[in-house]
Amino acid sequence: MPASTPSSLRHGAVLLDAERTRFALWAPDAHHVSVELGNGQSVPMLPQPEGWFMIQARCPAGSRYRFNIDGQLQVPDPASRAQDGGVHGPSLVVDPQAYAWQHPQWAGRPWAEAVIYELHVGLLGGYQGVQQVLPALVELGVTAIELMPLAQFPGERNWGYDGVLPYAPQASYGTPEQLKALVDAAHGLGLGVILDVVYNHFGPDGNYLQRYASPFFREDRQTPWGAAIDFRRRPVRDFFIDNALMWLLDYRFDGLRLDAVHAIDDPGFLKELAQRVREAVPGDRQVWLNLENEANQASLLQHGFDAQWNDDGHNALHVLLTGETEAYYADFAEQPTQQLARCLGQGFAFQGHLDRHGRRRGEPSAHLPPSAFVLFLQNHDQIGNRAFGERLNQLAPPQALHAATVLLLLAPMIPLLFMGDEVAAQEPFLFFTSHQGELAEAVRQGRRDEFAAFSAFADASERQRIPDPNAQSTFQASRPGHDGEQAEATRALYRELLRIRHRELVPRLPGARALGAEVLAEGALTARWRLGDGSLLRIDLNLSAHRVELQPGTDAQPWFQYPPGTLEHWRQGWLPAFSALVQLQPATAPDGER
Repeated sequence: MPASTPSSLRHGAVLLDAERTRFALWAPDAHHVSVELGNGQSVPMLPQPEGWFMIQARCPAGSRYRFNIDGQLQVPDPASRAQDGGVHGPSLVVDPQAYAWQHPQWAGRPWAEAVIYELHVGLLGGYQGVQQVLPALVELGVTAIELMPLAQFPGERNWGYDGVLPYAPQASYGTPEQLKALVDAAHGLGLGVILDVVYNHFGPDGNYLQRYASPFFREDRQTPWGAAIDFRRRPVRDFFIDNALMWLLDYRFDGLRLDAVHAIDDPGFLKELAQRVREAVPGDRQVWLNLENEANQASLLQHGFDAQWNDDGHNALHVLLTGETEAYYADFAEQPTQQLARCLGQGFAFQGHLDRHGRRRGEPSAHLPPSAFVLFLQNHDQIGNRAFGERLNQLAPPQALHAATVLLLLAPMIPLLFMGDEVAAQEPFLFFTSHQGELAEAVRQGRRDEFAAFSAFADASERQRIPDPNAQSTFQASRPGHDGEQAEATRALYRELLRIRHRELVPRLPGARALGAEVLAEGALTARWRLGDGSLLRIDLNLSAHRVELQPGTDAQPWFQYPPGTLEHWRQGWLPAFSALVQLQPATAPDGER
C-alpha cells in the first residue's frame, strides 16, 4: 500500500479562515506553478516533495482563481469545488461550512429499507427543480433518490459521465448551497440521497491533467476512454477517495454508486475507498456504497460495499419482456428464463460462465444475501443507449410489464426505478450532450456508428435518423411527462406494491437468503426465499403469453396477485399468461422448505 499523502497536501483549495486559503496542486511534470487570483495577483506556489506545489494566500470564499503552469498554461483547479464559466473557466473558493443545515440530526436509513429512484437533475430543472418533486416520491413509497453524475461537464446539458472536475457540482444545475438544500430537504422528508460518481475516466473536453500530471494515467492500460487512471499512485488514490469523502461529509449524501468499476484495474483501490469511507463516517450514520461492475466480482461485496447493480437480472427480464436479443442481450438469447432463475436464486447469472465472446465472466455469488443486488427493469443506460430512447412500456405487453413490476417491488432484492417508470412515461430518454465544434461532430457521428451492428441500422441512411445528441431538442424531448390514464393506473400499482413492501417485506429482509428458483416453462418460474424471521416468501411469475402448469404447494398468506383471480388459478395448478403471485408462508407452518 502506498504511503499516505500528508493532509497538508490535500488536493485543491482549502479555506483556512475567513481570509486565507491553502492551495495545493499535484503537478509532477511542471517546473513552476503559480496561483492567479481574481484580483489580478499572481502568487508563486512552493514546490514540495513528489511533485506537489502548495501556498497559502489571502483569498476569501467566493474568490476566483486559476493555476498557471510554467508560465504557459492556465488551468482550472482539478479539485475545484465550484466553477465560474464552465470547465475552462476560473475556479471558485468555497466555504464548506457556509450552509446552515436544517436537519443535522438525520442519520440515514438502513439498507433494507432502500427503494431507489434514479433521476437526471437537469431534466427536472436543476437542484431546486428536483426538490419540488420529492413529496410525490415519498407518497409513492420511494425512500432514496439517486442523482446521475454532477461533476462539472462541458456545456449545459450532459448525462454527467463526461465530467472533468469531479469535486465541482455542475453549475448549470445551481450552486453548491442549492445542492445542499436539496439534500437537506430530502432528509427532512425521510429520503436518502445517493450520488452516481465516475472514477474510471475523465471526459474528452476540459481535462488538462495530461499536460502537467501525466503520471495520473498509465499508457500501458487502455479503457474505452483512453489511457487508464493510475491508481497505483498515492496522489491519484487520494484524489478520488477525498472526493468520495467530500460528497458524504460536506454535502451529506447518504451513499455513492460507483460507475463501471470494471474499468478500474485495481481492486485494492476500491477496497481502500470503502474502508476509508467506513472509518471517516460517524458510526451512527447509515451510508450506502453500490457498484456497477460488469465483471460481477462478488468478492468486492464482502469488502465494505452494500450491493451491485444486477445488470444480469435486467437483461434476462428485458429479453423475456421484449424478445430483443441483439448486442449485449445476445448473452441472454438462448436461456433467459434459466438465467433469470439463477439471478433470483443465486445473485448473478454469470458466475464464471462463458459470455458471447467466449470469455469467463463473474464470480460465485450464491453466498450473498438478496439485498446485495440492486434489481431494475430500466435505468439510464438501458433506455438511453437505445437509438431512440424508447421505454419498456413502449416495447413490452403492458400485462407482462405489470407482472415483472410485481417481481421488482416484492422480491427481496433492492429495487431501483428510473424517472418516469412509475407513470409509464411516453417520452423517450435520449443520449444528450452540449459539445461544440469538432467534438460535437465526433460525438454525433460516434453515436450513430454505435448502432451499425444492429439490423435496423445496417443502412447508413437509417442511422441519420438517430437524434443528434447535441441538439437542444434531444434534451427537451427527454423530459418525462406525468399525465394520462395509463400514468395514474401505473402510479397506483407502484404505490400499492411499495406499501406492501414496506409493511410486509422490509421488516423481514435482514437475514434473508435465497432458496432457489425453479423454471416452470419458457418465461415462467417459481422463486423462494427464507426471510429473516424464518417465514418463506414465494413468487410465481409467468411472463409468457400462455398458461403454465405448476405444483401449487402449501397455501399461504397472499400478498399480491396480478391479475385478479391468479390465486384461484394457482390453487387449481396453473398460472395464467402474464401473471404474478406473491405469498408468504409463516415461520410456524410445517414443511416450510417446500
